[in-house]
Amino acid sequence: MLDINFIKNNVEYMKDVVKKRNIKCDIDALLDAYNKYKELNIKVEDINHQINQNTKDIKNCANEQEKQGFFAKGKQLKEDLKSHTDDLNSAKQLYEKLMLTVPNTMADDTPIGDDDSGNVEVFKYSTPTKFDFKPKNHLELGKDLDLIDFERASKVAGPKFYYLKNQLVNLQLALETYVLRKLIKKGFTPVITPDLAKTNILLGSGFNPRGEESNIYKLEDLDLNLIATAEITIGGMHANEQFNYTDLPKKYVGISHCFRREAGAPGKLDAGLYRVHQFTKVEMYQFTTIEKGEEALQELLGIEKEIFEDLGIPYHVVRICSGDMGAPGYKKYDIEAWMPGRGENGAYGEVTSVGNFTTFQSRRLNITYIDNDGKKQFVNTLNGTAIALTRVLLAIMENYQQADGSIKIPAVLQDLVGFSEIKKK
Repeated sequence: MLDINFIKNNVEYMKDVVKKRNIKCDIDALLDAYNKYKELNIKVEDINHQINQNTKDIKNCANEQEKQGFFAKGKQLKEDLKSHTDDLNSAKQLYEKLMLTVPNTMADDTPIGDDDSGNVEVFKYSTPTKFDFKPKNHLELGKDLDLIDFERASKVAGPKFYYLKNQLVNLQLALETYVLRKLIKKGFTPVITPDLAKTNILLGSGFNPRGEESNIYKLEDLDLNLIATAEITIGGMHANEQFNYTDLPKKYVGISHCFRREAGAPGKLDAGLYRVHQFTKVEMYQFTTIEKGEEALQELLGIEKEIFEDLGIPYHVVRICSGDMGAPGYKKYDIEAWMPGRGENGAYGEVTSVGNFTTFQSRRLNITYIDNDGKKQFVNTLNGTAIALTRVLLAIMENYQQADGSIKIPAVLQDLVGFSEIKKK
């Protein structure tokens, strides 16, 4: 959420941001709603002042006839107050609803584009994996080695759910442990978060739990939702709290299940583990000051790069363009790993995201700190995927497959897994 005064003073800039982000947001309607809300608020305050004065007049009045006049006036004022208060509440609801549609500002060097086709490659690690045999995709490998079962999961929970089996379970747990140890050594506090969050926490984080475009599973008759990422629950940890300057930066690494209703359109690019309704993710999150926002963003991106280089998986980094960034983001990068079985001839697929949200989330969640001058400021929030386990399992399976159908385990994980390759039984 942005400061309404900033929006009022930068109307044309905000309209340009909305246009470049390709987001549904009417700045003029927002300002009209805000002005009406303020006018009604002033009117209600004035009526309350009149009621207080009228009460004093009744107490100080010795003339019975005049007192009756004050009683009649008080009755009318209370009726006016109720009417205007109802109007005020309606105006406030509309204003707050429209405020939730306003996106964050953008970094000046953000690439301009309507969708992910406008994203720009800024870094590349290694080259796509080459084979001297025809490689399989992870679905074929999973079936041959008895590692994944979509059919039985569909019977139990529906399409786009899965069972991980045998050595792939060990590999997922090893990946979790490896990443967690790395982040703890870098000063991150580990947490396992709830898989549910209240609606106001989702809204505060920039997620919409309602509407046709919502990606969120909402629990019927309860103010609870299954989370799409631990970003929601870690950000919500400090809602309505205040840090001291010396507390920052506050760094967390959180493990959670993630649930997403939209599992993509049918097709080879979204097949198998690439896009599912439920998966486990290790998430990085930072609370810091505005001055340290860019430094923290580069730190998180650097950790993501380090993880995939440790795993020996080819990848590139793309800077996210205006139309693909989402409302909360100020500046964002994705890492896309090479997946030999993606599409006809292999392709890069998103495995991590990292973004700087400036004060967009902290204003909604009311998370502040006291700066060196003793002034209250909103914190800068950032988050980045340490590892989304299903997609990394996919990338390991496809990049480390061997001619005999086995899968080598990345060297950095072999001690944690307890074996060096996955073979057909």
